[in-house]
Amino acid sequence: MRLNKYISETGICSRREADQWIDQGEVKVNGVVAVLGTQVGAGDEVSVRGQPLGKKNKDTYIAYNKPVGVTCTSERHVPGNIIDSIGHSVRIFPIGRLDKDSDGLILLTNNGDIVNEILRAENKHEKEYLVTVDRPVSDAFLVGMAAGVAILDTVTLPCRIERLGRNQFRIVLTQGLNRQIRRMCDVFDFKVRRLQRIRIVNVRLGNLKFGCWRDLSADELRGLLPQRFN
Repeated sequence: MRLNKYISETGICSRREADQWIDQGEVKVNGVVAVLGTQVGAGDEVSVRGQPLGKKNKDTYIAYNKPVGVTCTSERHVPGNIIDSIGHSVRIFPIGRLDKDSDGLILLTNNGDIVNEILRAENKHEKEYLVTVDRPVSDAFLVGMAAGVAILDTVTLPCRIERLGRNQFRIVLTQGLNRQIRRMCDVFDFKVRRLQRIRIVNVRLGNLKFGCWRDLSADELRGLLPQRFN
């Protein structure tokens, strides 16, 4: 395993920060100053700034009910960042994004290896949202949204959508374009008043309170990443 990955998986820093420490000669492997690209294996002793490196943190996977105003970034200098908002004891980071003006379900982990598997477009993982708009939802709007909408130099994939109330609908996407639902609604001159994500694949928001988090269950992990947990 590359040394920077090994260090970051103990939870003390990011890979970028680990690279900086290695470049500055702050890291030793078996008593020898390491260099960028050093590989480590079982039995190797790693120290950072003269202190022995602890063991790798246990893999952590959580669901968080993100309130409006929280920014989905692991950059701690950003006000209202999701990491400080959660305050988890393990160094975690968000899987994907949920824009600052939206609320609801987002997943976080300390296992960087699974992020791409969840976000990979060809996997077409479903994400479900409840959306409230500024005027009554029309049949023409529902049909147009479901068929695909031209935004961001592409056409969105067909999706499932249903009216829930006068100004509210449910939509299930298999894409993750930037501010996708808001942009799709804009094309039809609808403005989003509230956007809440309630499901990612088989993980549901349920009754999780605003600003609270919970660990994912074994069943949720098997459904989310069957190739890893079955």
